[in-house]
Amino acid sequence: MSQLALPLKLQDHAVFESFLPAGNETLVAYLSSLATSQGEPGCWLFGAKATGKSHLLQAVCERVGDRAQYVPIAQFSAGGAAILDGLGNRPFVCLDDIDRIAGNAEWELALFQLFNVLADNQHTVICAAQVPPRECGFRLADLASRCARLATFQVTTLGEAQRIDALRLRARHRGLELPDETASFLLSRSRRDMQSLYELLDRLDSESLRAKRRLTVPFVREVLGLSQADSA
Repeated sequence: MSQLALPLKLQDHAVFESFLPAGNETLVAYLSSLATSQGEPGCWLFGAKATGKSHLLQAVCERVGDRAQYVPIAQFSAGGAAILDGLGNRPFVCLDDIDRIAGNAEWELALFQLFNVLADNQHTVICAAQVPPRECGFRLADLASRCARLATFQVTTLGEAQRIDALRLRARHRGLELPDETASFLLSRSRRDMQSLYELLDRLDSESLRAKRRLTVPFVREVLGLSQADSA
Protein backbone atom coordinates (compact mmCIF):
# COMPACT_ATOMS: atom_id res chain seq x y z
CA MET A 1 0.00 0.00 0.00
CA SER A 2 1.35 3.38 -0.95
CA GLN A 3 2.08 5.88 1.78
CA LEU A 4 2.78 9.56 2.22
CA ALA A 5 6.27 10.60 3.28
CA LEU A 6 4.92 10.52 6.83
CA PRO A 7 4.29 7.75 9.40
CA LEU A 8 1.00 6.66 7.88
CA LYS A 9 -0.44 3.27 7.03
CA LEU A 10 -3.86 1.69 6.79
CA GLN A 11 -5.26 -0.22 9.76
CA ASP A 12 -5.17 -3.92 9.00
CA HIS A 13 -8.78 -4.45 10.10
CA ALA A 14 -10.21 -1.65 7.93
CA VAL A 15 -11.51 -3.73 5.03
CA PHE A 16 -14.99 -4.19 3.58
CA GLU A 17 -15.15 -7.74 4.93
CA SER A 18 -14.96 -6.54 8.55
CA PHE A 19 -17.55 -3.75 8.20
CA LEU A 20 -21.13 -4.60 9.16
CA PRO A 21 -23.24 -2.89 6.48
CA ALA A 22 -26.51 -2.90 8.47
CA GLY A 23 -28.33 0.33 7.63
CA ASN A 24 -25.57 1.30 5.20
CA GLU A 25 -26.03 -1.38 2.55
CA THR A 26 -26.47 1.07 -0.33
CA LEU A 27 -23.37 3.02 0.65
CA VAL A 28 -21.18 -0.07 1.05
CA ALA A 29 -22.34 -1.44 -2.31
CA TYR A 30 -21.64 1.93 -3.95
CA LEU A 31 -18.14 2.18 -2.49
CA SER A 32 -17.34 -1.42 -3.43
CA SER A 33 -18.40 -0.66 -7.00
CA LEU A 34 -16.51 2.64 -7.00
CA ALA A 35 -13.30 0.86 -5.99
CA THR A 36 -13.39 -1.16 -9.20
CA SER A 37 -14.38 1.75 -11.45
CA GLN A 38 -12.38 4.40 -13.26
CA GLY A 39 -13.12 8.03 -13.94
CA GLU A 40 -15.93 8.43 -11.38
CA PRO A 41 -15.98 11.80 -9.56
CA GLY A 42 -16.43 10.22 -6.13
CA CYS A 43 -18.66 10.93 -3.13
CA TRP A 44 -19.02 12.52 0.31
CA LEU A 45 -19.72 10.51 3.48
CA PHE A 46 -21.01 12.15 6.63
CA GLY A 47 -22.13 10.93 10.01
CA ALA A 48 -21.49 11.11 13.72
CA LYS A 49 -18.12 10.28 15.22
CA ALA A 50 -17.23 6.57 15.34
CA THR A 51 -19.82 5.46 12.79
CA GLY A 52 -17.24 3.85 10.51
CA LYS A 53 -16.38 6.60 8.04
CA SER A 54 -12.62 6.14 8.42
CA HIS A 55 -13.04 2.38 8.16
CA LEU A 56 -14.87 2.74 4.84
CA LEU A 57 -12.34 5.17 3.36
CA GLN A 58 -9.49 2.83 4.25
CA ALA A 59 -11.45 -0.15 2.93
CA VAL A 60 -11.67 1.59 -0.45
CA CYS A 61 -7.91 2.18 -0.41
CA GLU A 62 -7.23 -1.43 0.55
CA ARG A 63 -9.44 -2.63 -2.30
CA VAL A 64 -7.91 -0.24 -4.85
CA GLY A 65 -4.30 -0.85 -3.83
CA ASP A 66 -1.35 1.34 -4.83
CA ARG A 67 -3.49 3.63 -6.97
CA ALA A 68 -5.16 5.03 -3.84
CA GLN A 69 -4.09 7.32 -1.02
CA TYR A 70 -5.78 7.74 2.35
CA VAL A 71 -5.27 11.13 4.04
CA PRO A 72 -6.47 11.64 7.66
CA ILE A 73 -6.56 15.44 7.51
CA ALA A 74 -7.17 15.89 11.24
CA GLN A 75 -3.86 14.16 11.93
CA PHE A 76 -1.87 16.51 9.71
CA SER A 77 -3.87 19.76 9.68
CA ALA A 78 -1.39 21.58 11.92
CA GLY A 79 1.46 20.80 9.53
CA GLY A 80 0.06 22.75 6.61
CA ALA A 81 -1.63 21.91 3.34
CA ALA A 82 1.58 20.95 1.53
CA ILE A 83 0.73 17.36 2.40
CA LEU A 84 -1.72 17.48 -0.50
CA ASP A 85 0.98 18.24 -3.06
CA GLY A 86 1.09 15.69 -5.84
CA LEU A 87 -2.03 13.82 -4.79
CA GLY A 88 -3.80 14.82 -7.99
CA ASN A 89 -1.83 12.10 -9.77
CA ARG A 90 -3.46 9.38 -7.68
CA PRO A 91 -6.53 7.78 -9.31
CA PHE A 92 -8.20 7.54 -5.88
CA VAL A 93 -7.81 10.04 -3.04
CA CYS A 94 -9.69 9.52 0.24
CA LEU A 95 -9.81 12.60 2.48
CA ASP A 96 -10.87 11.93 6.06
CA ASP A 97 -12.15 14.62 8.48
CA ILE A 98 -12.23 17.21 5.69
CA ASP A 99 -14.52 19.44 7.76
CA ARG A 100 -11.72 19.96 10.29
CA ILE A 101 -10.02 22.54 8.05
CA ALA A 102 -13.14 24.52 7.08
CA GLY A 103 -12.37 28.22 7.40
CA ASN A 104 -8.60 27.76 6.96
CA ALA A 105 -7.76 29.74 3.82
CA GLU A 106 -4.53 27.84 3.06
CA TRP A 107 -6.18 24.45 3.30
CA GLU A 108 -9.30 25.46 1.43
CA LEU A 109 -7.32 26.80 -1.52
CA ALA A 110 -5.11 23.69 -1.58
CA LEU A 111 -8.17 21.44 -1.52
CA PHE A 112 -9.84 23.36 -4.31
CA GLN A 113 -6.71 23.08 -6.44
CA LEU A 114 -6.50 19.35 -5.69
CA PHE A 115 -10.14 18.87 -6.65
CA ASN A 116 -9.49 20.63 -9.94
CA VAL A 117 -6.52 18.42 -10.80
CA LEU A 118 -8.42 15.27 -9.86
CA ALA A 119 -11.34 16.34 -12.04
CA ASP A 120 -9.05 17.17 -14.97
CA ASN A 121 -7.39 13.75 -14.65
CA GLN A 122 -10.78 12.01 -14.29
CA HIS A 123 -9.72 10.70 -10.92
CA THR A 124 -11.86 9.93 -7.88
CA VAL A 125 -12.09 11.74 -4.54
CA ILE A 126 -13.95 10.38 -1.52
CA CYS A 127 -14.43 12.71 1.44
CA ALA A 128 -15.61 12.06 4.98
CA ALA A 129 -16.93 14.57 7.50
CA GLN A 130 -19.37 14.81 10.37
CA VAL A 131 -21.74 17.00 8.35
CA PRO A 132 -22.88 17.22 4.70
CA PRO A 133 -20.96 19.56 2.35
CA ARG A 134 -23.35 22.52 2.64
CA GLU A 135 -22.98 22.52 6.44
CA CYS A 136 -19.17 22.42 6.53
CA GLY A 137 -18.69 26.16 6.59
CA PHE A 138 -16.21 26.42 3.75
CA ARG A 139 -15.45 30.07 3.06
CA LEU A 140 -14.11 29.48 -0.44
CA ALA A 141 -17.29 29.42 -2.50
CA ASP A 142 -15.73 27.45 -5.36
CA LEU A 143 -14.61 24.70 -2.97
CA ALA A 144 -18.04 24.56 -1.35
CA SER A 145 -19.63 24.29 -4.79
CA ARG A 146 -17.34 21.44 -5.86
CA CYS A 147 -18.00 19.49 -2.67
CA ALA A 148 -21.76 20.03 -2.96
CA ARG A 149 -21.74 18.38 -6.39
CA LEU A 150 -20.44 15.08 -4.98
CA ALA A 151 -22.90 12.26 -4.33
CA THR A 152 -23.63 12.42 -0.59
CA PHE A 153 -24.32 9.52 1.79
CA GLN A 154 -25.07 9.54 5.49
CA VAL A 155 -23.39 6.79 7.53
CA THR A 156 -26.00 5.63 10.00
CA THR A 157 -25.35 4.58 13.58
CA LEU A 158 -25.79 0.93 14.51
CA GLY A 159 -28.50 -0.16 16.93
CA GLU A 160 -27.66 -2.20 20.02
CA ALA A 161 -28.25 -5.61 18.44
CA GLN A 162 -26.27 -4.52 15.38
CA ARG A 163 -23.37 -3.45 17.59
CA ILE A 164 -23.17 -6.98 18.94
CA ASP A 165 -23.15 -8.30 15.37
CA ALA A 166 -20.43 -5.79 14.45
CA LEU A 167 -18.29 -6.84 17.41
CA ARG A 168 -18.64 -10.50 16.52
CA LEU A 169 -17.79 -9.78 12.89
CA ARG A 170 -14.65 -7.88 13.92
CA ALA A 171 -13.70 -10.71 16.26
CA ARG A 172 -14.13 -13.33 13.53
CA HIS A 173 -12.00 -11.23 11.21
CA ARG A 174 -9.25 -11.35 13.85
CA GLY A 175 -9.65 -15.10 14.29
CA LEU A 176 -11.42 -14.78 17.64
CA GLU A 177 -14.55 -16.46 18.94
CA LEU A 178 -16.78 -13.92 20.70
CA PRO A 179 -19.89 -15.57 22.15
CA ASP A 180 -23.13 -13.57 22.18
CA GLU A 181 -23.16 -13.41 25.98
CA THR A 182 -19.65 -12.00 26.05
CA ALA A 183 -20.47 -9.40 23.41
CA SER A 184 -23.59 -8.38 25.39
CA PHE A 185 -21.50 -8.15 28.55
CA LEU A 186 -19.02 -5.85 26.79
CA LEU A 187 -21.84 -3.61 25.62
CA SER A 188 -23.16 -3.29 29.17
CA ARG A 189 -19.76 -2.62 30.76
CA SER A 190 -18.07 -0.13 28.43
CA ARG A 191 -18.68 2.98 26.40
CA ARG A 192 -21.16 2.09 23.68
CA ASP A 193 -19.62 3.78 20.66
CA MET A 194 -18.03 1.37 18.21
CA GLN A 195 -14.57 2.92 18.40
CA SER A 196 -14.41 2.31 22.16
CA LEU A 197 -15.82 -1.20 21.76
CA TYR A 198 -13.28 -2.06 19.06
CA GLU A 199 -10.43 -0.71 21.18
CA LEU A 200 -11.60 -2.89 24.05
CA LEU A 201 -11.80 -5.89 21.73
CA ASP A 202 -8.21 -5.23 20.65
CA ARG A 203 -7.11 -5.25 24.27
CA LEU A 204 -9.03 -8.43 24.99
CA ASP A 205 -7.39 -10.05 21.98
CA SER A 206 -3.95 -9.26 23.37
CA GLU A 207 -4.88 -10.35 26.88
CA SER A 208 -6.42 -13.63 25.69
CA LEU A 209 -3.28 -14.43 23.72
CA ARG A 210 -1.09 -13.69 26.73
CA ALA A 211 -3.26 -15.69 29.13
CA LYS A 212 -4.15 -18.37 26.57
CA ARG A 213 -7.81 -18.04 27.50
CA ARG A 214 -10.99 -17.65 25.50
CA LEU A 215 -13.19 -14.55 25.55
CA THR A 216 -15.62 -15.76 28.19
CA VAL A 217 -17.55 -13.45 30.49
CA PRO A 218 -15.41 -14.40 33.55
CA PHE A 219 -12.23 -13.65 31.62
CA VAL A 220 -13.57 -10.32 30.35
CA ARG A 221 -14.67 -9.46 33.89
CA GLU A 222 -11.11 -10.05 35.09
CA VAL A 223 -9.67 -7.82 32.37
CA LEU A 224 -12.14 -5.05 33.07
CA GLY A 225 -11.50 -5.36 36.79
CA LEU A 226 -7.76 -4.85 36.25
CA SER A 227 -8.49 -1.88 34.01
CA GLN A 228 -10.74 -0.29 36.62
CA ALA A 229 -8.14 -0.86 39.35
CA ASP A 230 -5.41 0.70 37.21
CA SER A 231 -7.48 3.81 36.55
CA ALA A 232 -8.66 4.25 40.13
